[in-house]
Amino acid sequence: MSVTARLDAYLERNDLAAVWFARPNSFAWLTGGDNVVDRGGDIGLAAAGYDGDGVTVVTDNIEGSRLRAEELDDDVAVETYTWYETDLPSAVAEASPDPAAADFDVPGFEALDASTLRQPLTERQRERYRTLSAETAEAVETVARRVESTDTERAVAAALRGELAESGIDSPVALVGGAERAQRYRHYTPQAEPLGEYALLSVTAERGGLYTSCTRTIAFDAPDWLRERTRSAMRVEATALAATRAVGRDGGTAGDVFDAVQRAYDAVGWDGEWRNHHQGGAAGHAGREWIATPDSDNPVVLPQGYAWNPTVQGAKSEDTHLVTADGIELLSGTGEWPTRRVEAIGYDVALSRHAVLDR
Repeated sequence: MSVTARLDAYLERNDLAAVWFARPNSFAWLTGGDNVVDRGGDIGLAAAGYDGDGVTVVTDNIEGSRLRAEELDDDVAVETYTWYETDLPSAVAEASPDPAAADFDVPGFEALDASTLRQPLTERQRERYRTLSAETAEAVETVARRVESTDTERAVAAALRGELAESGIDSPVALVGGAERAQRYRHYTPQAEPLGEYALLSVTAERGGLYTSCTRTIAFDAPDWLRERTRSAMRVEATALAATRAVGRDGGTAGDVFDAVQRAYDAVGWDGEWRNHHQGGAAGHAGREWIATPDSDNPVVLPQGYAWNPTVQGAKSEDTHLVTADGIELLSGTGEWPTRRVEAIGYDVALSRHAVLDR
């Protein structure tokens, strides 16, 4: 179902005349454009509305001409207000028919959580997702191949952000964990510590409102257990992906997938390890549209991006895949990194996963 058909159904179901989106990922989902100047905020400087007839963008007179020229299709109407006379919520309320809903605070409007509207991905979005994910993987792998054990985590994170930026890709998450801190923490925010014996490089990257995630492991003089723990994480990830396809076909929930993840940890000898870190979930127009928990009732929809990220005490396996009723497609790959084929647990599925690269 197209974006506009989805919104038409939402308007009819909720007896609304219009819906509005100012959060950057949903603005991009509807328009394909970027409404952000200050990346420290949750709300952009423009809102996109749909009323059943077309899309209208409301913004101030500072941004109007730039958005029209550089970010929006020709069929998108743009209405501007004078920046010092009012604000975005008030301008949207003035421009919109009633009743309406919005994903940000507009007086008199209903609240809207756009996550369910953004799922599943359309065919056009899937094509853009493939390109973004492949370019992200290429950037991460390029950096991973040239770093040295004496480089600091912060220096490597800066290199990751720079390499991604060259392709117009933002990096809201860029984690680098050297051998000491990757064993100690699941979210190894970069510090002024050398990488040492091995390192994990993990990113969540964004462009055009779509988010993709991947992790790569490099070994300089790694401990003997690194490859075996990585393989265990790879098998859990493969199980999560196989379960996602099966559960999605059956109309199940994220909690159903999480049951398979828990069983996989038990089977690889790491009973309860899942308690130490979230395992990931649906991806697309958010780093995670939802994160699975044992009691999650979020529906597993297909086709959709999924980024599962199991960890096993200093090791991790993570990529973004497109899961459909017919298959599991790796998105964040280049074909240039060593892989190892692993079997899912409880499913007749085997997948090639990214292995440890010796440096």
